[in-house]
Order: sequence, then structure tokens, then C-alpha cells
Amino acid sequence: MQIADHIQTPVASPSAAHSRFWQRLHRRYADMLGILPPAVPDRVAMEQALQALLHQGLDLSAALRVLRQLVMERLMVLDCDRKADLHAVTSAVTVLAELVLDRACLHVRQELDSRHGAPTSPGGQPVPLWIIGMGKFGARELNVSSDIDLIYIYEHEGETQGLADGRGKISNHEYFGKAVKAIYALIGDTTEHGFVFRVDLALRPHGNSGPAAVSLSSLEDYLQVHGREWERFAWLKSRVVAPRSEIQAPNVQALRSVVLPFVFRKYLDYNVFDSLRTLHRQIREHAARRSAGHPERANDVKLSRGGIREIEFTVQLLQVVRGGQFPELRCRPTLEALQRLARANLMPQETAEQLAQAYTFLRNVEHRIQYLDDQQTHVLPTRDDDLEWIAHTMDYADTHSFLRQLDTHRELVAQEFDTLLGGNQTCQSGMCNGPRTVSGASSAPDLESLIEQLPPLMAQRLLEWRENPKVRGLRDEARARLFRLVQQAAQRVSQGSLEETNAIRFIAWLEPLLRRESYLALLLERPSVLERLLHLLGAAKWPARYLQQHPGVIDELASDQLFTERFNATDFEQEMALRLAALESTGEDDDENLLNLLRRAQHAETFRTLARDVEGFITVEQVADDLSALADSVLRVTAQWCWKRLKQRHREDPLFGIIGYGKLGGKELGYGSDLDIVFIFDDDDENAPEIYTAWVRKLINWLTVKTGEGDLYEIDTALRPNGNSGLLVTSFKSYADYQQQRGSNTAWTWEHQAMTRARFVVGNADLGKRFDSVREAVISAPRDAQSLKAEIVSMRERVRSAHPVRGELFDVKHSRGGMVDAEFAVQFLVLSQSAQNPELLGNVGNIALLQRAEAAGLLPAQIGQAAATAYRELRRIQHKSRLDEGNGLVVASSIAAHRDAVLALWEAVFSD
Repeated sequence: MQIADHIQTPVASPSAAHSRFWQRLHRRYADMLGILPPAVPDRVAMEQALQALLHQGLDLSAALRVLRQLVMERLMVLDCDRKADLHAVTSAVTVLAELVLDRACLHVRQELDSRHGAPTSPGGQPVPLWIIGMGKFGARELNVSSDIDLIYIYEHEGETQGLADGRGKISNHEYFGKAVKAIYALIGDTTEHGFVFRVDLALRPHGNSGPAAVSLSSLEDYLQVHGREWERFAWLKSRVVAPRSEIQAPNVQALRSVVLPFVFRKYLDYNVFDSLRTLHRQIREHAARRSAGHPERANDVKLSRGGIREIEFTVQLLQVVRGGQFPELRCRPTLEALQRLARANLMPQETAEQLAQAYTFLRNVEHRIQYLDDQQTHVLPTRDDDLEWIAHTMDYADTHSFLRQLDTHRELVAQEFDTLLGGNQTCQSGMCNGPRTVSGASSAPDLESLIEQLPPLMAQRLLEWRENPKVRGLRDEARARLFRLVQQAAQRVSQGSLEETNAIRFIAWLEPLLRRESYLALLLERPSVLERLLHLLGAAKWPARYLQQHPGVIDELASDQLFTERFNATDFEQEMALRLAALESTGEDDDENLLNLLRRAQHAETFRTLARDVEGFITVEQVADDLSALADSVLRVTAQWCWKRLKQRHREDPLFGIIGYGKLGGKELGYGSDLDIVFIFDDDDENAPEIYTAWVRKLINWLTVKTGEGDLYEIDTALRPNGNSGLLVTSFKSYADYQQQRGSNTAWTWEHQAMTRARFVVGNADLGKRFDSVREAVISAPRDAQSLKAEIVSMRERVRSAHPVRGELFDVKHSRGGMVDAEFAVQFLVLSQSAQNPELLGNVGNIALLQRAEAAGLLPAQIGQAAATAYRELRRIQHKSRLDEGNGLVVASSIAAHRDAVLALWEAVFSD
């Protein structure tokens, strides 16, 4: 065959020339090798080369095969001599596969349409064919001798249009079945030019016994009814790879909506640990059988211990377990997924980097093994010269140093994989798991035998399970898990490390979760989580109730960083942006998904703070700081998302502000606190009032509506100008005039008291500065001290009368000498004295303000400090009481000193 004179044959490669495959290519295609330019082949270069081959008279089948040979020769040279990186090689092979499938599909469809007409839906619409690439193909990670795992899906059942004379009509099922066979013949059959790709359809619904192509509805039915756990790993990396015209088509979203819920479950899913153990055991057993009598086969860089497959399993397991709740973990390429897992604190950064290095090393070795003879093998060669060549092309001085590095990487991979699945290694990542087998029902007793083993109160409680339909309806595997968890709690009771009443609380916590079997698996997979959970459930009632409402948060107990870190607003908001981007990339960013995303994130952060609080790692003040910072972040993120989705949006960035009052404004939020907020805007657009009102209504709905994941916050806007009768959102000018007593409609004294704790939380930065100026002007305005004093004392009495306390008990908040007395005293000092003492203008909290007032001489010596100490202790008592769902009532004598300190403050401030 004659090739155009301008095509130059590349210079022989001294390294790649060792490959028998390379030698065959040069013998057969020496005069064609220059068709490809010297750089890494991309789609444009491959299409041009294909056109050149077709122009020389080759038919499509031959041209595709020759193109494959040219690409492989070029990659061998670039990889072995010019050290092209792994991504360049795998991307080029993937692009080749996409190109040949696209051309084959178009060719076959044209031919079938000429005989049968185009396939149509019952409504007469054209029916597309989607070729799904699975595994390495889907992840754009094909190796140089990969087969391609494909699944063929067509959108609708129906029939073809037939020919003009009425002949040729067949069902869509038959049409696409013919298409699959014809595509295979074009790329999979072996001819004089070899093959293009080996094709494997075994991953399709029902495997090799299923039809070659299935409709989208059939796929959905299969995944819902018959889909197995291991198939979730297969579909994890799936994507539409051909035809090219369909990859970004809008109706592909229908396919994603079927696949994504199958791969990523709504709740944290630990059932997959057992499935992966079984799958991996089968793979190792198969590898062992293959190597029996053939010891050289034990050196399989893909399937042997510490091989490529174990890195992929490690990554995919963590993605499948948590990807349903954390969409930022959803990505196909292994190396990218490792970095995402590290960013999410699911894997130490050092481990992720080590696994990435091992993966790159092993994949490069795999390619060199395949370069030798173009065989789909992953076993190290036994010939010394082949091993030396591999070592040399990977820049090792000799075979020994190469093999030593290979062993180092494989040992690290094996240790990480065994640790993840419950091996005997020491856990360093918080991901340690329980026994290798947790599914066998034989290792757990039946209910009657279990009851006989339990302490009396636990046994009595479990008698109720005899008639509990949820317990009786459990699968044997799930019931075995449940009974083992009860056994473990009973063992702790007998050892004295757990109170029996707390074990009963654990049983009560388990009961509503029996239909969510993955939580039972989680607790057995992670003994450290069970240990911490039992402690939290026994610590107080509110944590137990929170865990009941949001059981998914228990996964947070596995983190080693749980007790060493605190809430970080920047990190939280970056994570939310990543999760949003992940949902947008798959078209899942509808309102419901975003609402649930916000709730899961807020619940997880609240729980982290709760765990640190209960375990004594942070103070009451730090709890309030972190919960307040979390509320700020949630408001900021929700406000941004709502604005972006507002139909009436008239500018990219809204000119608005959210002002926090009360506990939010004073950064004193507790668990379950509502948010006192006021909305303002400063926008000259003629429709601004209507636009910002619509936005605020949407924002409040997003914050308060209850979804399957619960809600975020209760919102109280009663502190806006004119209270509940006023506008929901106020222009900044109207707000400033109202607060600064300009005009006939002005604020009351109690609203100025609230202003002492007001804070600009979210919004336009310039508007925030202007609010701060108004706030300072309001609280430092001239006032008649006696009139102010009378109003505040009167207000205090009204508040106290609304919260009567009977008997000898003391309400740490409302009784005389309680927290409200201290807060009202501080508000009086700020409103009456801040003009002369600007250090009181800052919204720094009651404790700091009391200390500043004493330092400024506004309080007698020690009065302010004693009241500050008392206030801190009363907050601590109130906080502890609320954690146990108490009402803040204590025996008066137990806090007499603190009560007296606050009463002394009241006397010093309000006595004439």
C-alpha cells in the first residue's frame, strides 16, 4: 500500500524496540507510522489519521484496526522513551475507544436505518442508543491492552419507521440487538489487522444470559429488583461514551436518574462492606487457583495482594458508602477520587498520596507488561531480559531495585485495604472496622437465647421484641447484626463500663432504625463508633433524642479529628460549594436535593459540636461560638443559593443584609435555638421591594420547611420594624429612620435593648458597615437615665411575671438573681453609658461587657467581675440542664453565691 510521500516514518525507538509487539508493528506498518504526528495522539489527530487511512482505500473495519496499531506504537515510544505520564497514555487509549465506537455506531445506524427505518417511540419520537462505558473506560483510565466493558441502552421500546413501501419494520428491541452485533463485528472481530478492542458485555442486566441491548425502563426495573451490591461498584464509573452526539443530550439525564440512586443510597451505606469482602475473596481465590502449579502467576500487579484492584476497591468502597450524602465524593478517576477522599477527611492526606503513587507505579508496570506482546495480562514476565527492560524503562538501575519498590508499594496497598475491610492491622485513619465476617446469622443467638444472656432490665426490655413486627420482619442477616449489637452492649454492662439504663437507652435508639439495616452494619463495622455512641446516649437525653432524629450523624464519630478540631466556617462553605458543583454536574441540583444537602451538613456540624461538648473538649462559650458561626454559614450559603434560583433576580449579587438579634446576634446560640433575624435591602430598582420580599420568603421556606432530613432552624422576624405587622423586608433607610427616631414611626426602648446584641450576619459588606454605624448611633444616643431605668425595670418585671417559679426552686434564667437580671443590667449600662464609654459599644457578650464596665468605674470594685463569673456559671448550669431536657430549675441553696452576685449587680445598677 502506498502512503503519501510527505508522511515521515518515525526514528526507531531504542527502548520500545525491545517489545515484540513494537517489532511486529514496525515490520507490518513501517510505511504508515508517520500518519500520526509525534505528540500524544488526541481526538483531532486520530480523526485525521483515520481519514487518511480511509482515503488510501481501506474500509472502515480495516482503517479502525490500523489506527489502533498506530496509536499503540506511538504510545509505546512516548511512554518508554519520552516518559509520558500515566494520564496521557490512559486518556489517549480512552479517546481512541470513544472515537471508534462513535464511528462504528454511526456506520451501523445508517446501514440499519436504510433497511428498517429509524427506531421510534410510541409517540413517534426518534429513539437514541446510549453506549455506556463501564469501569476503566467510564473513568477514562483504559490501559493499553484493555477490553472495553459496555452496556447498550436505548431510550424507549417501540418499532422502526420501516421503508417507504411499508417493508422492513421491526421492533426497537430487534433493531438495537442487530446494532450491537454489527458494532462488535466492526471493532471486536479479529481480522488480518487484528482487532480494535476486545468487547465485554457481561456487566449488562442479567449478564451473559440477558439481551445485548435493553431499554431504559428495563434497566430501571432490573436495578431496582435484581441489582446486586457488586454491580453498584461497576456502575459507579459508568458514563455515556458514544455516540458523541448523545453524550451531552438533555435526555441522558433520564439515564442518570436511574443509575445514581442505585449506586449512591440516601443513607450512609455500610452493608457494602460484606459484599466487597465476598467479591474480593472470590477474586483472590480465583487468582490462587490460576497460580496453583504456576507460581509465576502470583505476581499479578492487578489481582494479587496489594495490586491495582485493591486500590480501586478501597476508593470505591468509601465512595459508595458516603457518596449518597456527600456528592463531592462522586467522581470516576481513581487518582482524583483519592484526593477528594482526603479533602473530606475520610483518608489521611499522606495515605492518599502513597496510594496515588502506588497506583501510578502499578499502572505503569501493567502497561509495560502489555507492551511486550500486546496481551491482556497483568502478570510480571519470567524472562530476565523482559524484567530488566521494564526496570530500565521505569528508570531503575536494575531489576532488584525495581522489584524492591514493587514490593514496597504492594505491601502498603495491602495493609490499607486489609485495615479498611477489618484486618488485623492497627488503625490510623478512624476507618477501622469490625470482624471480616459480620453477616452470618449463625454467629448470633435467637431472641429467646439472647434474652437469657442479658442482665435483668435489658432482658425485660427485650421481651417486647417477641411481638415486635419490625424485629420479626428483619432478614436473618439483619437480625443477626441486631442481636450481636445487643450482646456487645450487655458485655459492657457486665464489665462495668456501661450502665444498664444506658444500654436500655441504646436499645430504644435502635428500634426505629430497624428498617435502615445499614446502620446496624455501620456499628459492627466500626467498633469505635459503637463505643462513642454508647457513651453519648448515656450522657444526657438531648443527645440521645438528636441521634434518634438524625441517625446518619453517628458516622461522624469515626473521625480521629472529631475532638481535636472545631467548626471552621471557611471549610464548611467550601465543602458546600463542592457538593453543589457535584450535584450540578449530574443534573441533580433540584430544590429537594439542595434542601436535604443543607440539612445533612448542618446536622453533622451540630453533632460534632455536641460530641465535643458532651466529652468536655470545649466550654459552653465555645459551644455557643461554634453554633453561632454555623448558623452564620448556613444563612450565607442558603441566601446565595436562593438568590441564584430566584426567578425575579435582577442582579448578580443582591444588595441585602441579614441582621441577627438575640442569641444569634450575641453569638450565644444553643442547641435548637431559633434565629431572631431582620432583613434589610438597599437597592434603587423600582421592583426591589417585591424582589427582595420574594427572596426572603423563599429563604425562610428553605430554612424552616421539614423534609425527610428534618429542618434547619425556626425563624423569628418579630424584631423587624413594627413587629409582625411590619414589612417582611425593609429598606435600609426605613430601618435606620425607625431605629434613630426619625419620623413618626420609631422604635421602642425594648427594641433599643435588643439593638445592643444586634449584629450584621450576612450580606453586602458596605451595607454591613452602614448598619454598624446606625447601631452605634442608636445605642450611644443621649437618654434620660432615670426614664430609661424605669422602663427597663418595668420590662424586667413583666418578663419575670410571665415565668413564675414556685416553691424553693431557682430558675437560673428568670428568677431574681438569674441570667435575665444580669442581661438587663448590661443593656442599661450600654444604653446609658456607651456615649461616654465607647468600649461598651462592641457586641462582645455580657461577660466581657461586665468586665469592661467595672474597669471603666461604672460598677463598684469586684461587682462586675463577680457578676461575670456568676453569669458564666449560670449559663453552664442552664446548658447542662437543657442537654438533659431539664427546665433550668435548681435548688436555690446550690447557687446562692451566684444568685447573690447578680443581685448585687442589680442593686449597683438600678438602686437610687
